[in-house]
Amino acid sequence: MELVTSIIRGILMSSSPPAGVKRSAAVERQAVAAGEATEVQVLIGPADGAPNFSMRRFIMGAGGGMPRHTNEVEHEQYVLAGRARVGIGDEVFEVESGDVVYIPAATPHFYEVMDAPFEFLCIVPNTQDTVRILEEGTKARGNR
Repeated sequence: MELVTSIIRGILMSSSPPAGVKRSAAVERQAVAAGEATEVQVLIGPADGAPNFSMRRFIMGAGGGMPRHTNEVEHEQYVLAGRARVGIGDEVFEVESGDVVYIPAATPHFYEVMDAPFEFLCIVPNTQDTVRILEEGTKARGNR
């Protein structure tokens, strides 16, 4: 029985994606088209062999943010730096370094930078996602 368990463990280990470490500074930053002064890095994703989740880092500069929008996937976020207003559904929260944010799938949300740079990690499932912009511009982010 021990031999069978060892063989099965070997098969499972050989089909797992390779582990790895890389410097986040080496990961390319890409502008977020719908955002203002907003960039994203895909720190870990399918290209790294991660089958289930992607870890993204968002960096928002002064005056930056994202308009009210929805995604088809949930978001789990950890704020690294700065402060921002984050609208989730009908509520608005002020978040800062050390806060965690949960945004359920299909829930309208927005970001408005208060203290730049505003940076956060965002974990999402590796499934099809469609971003739907609900309102454009600054007014959409809460300056009403």
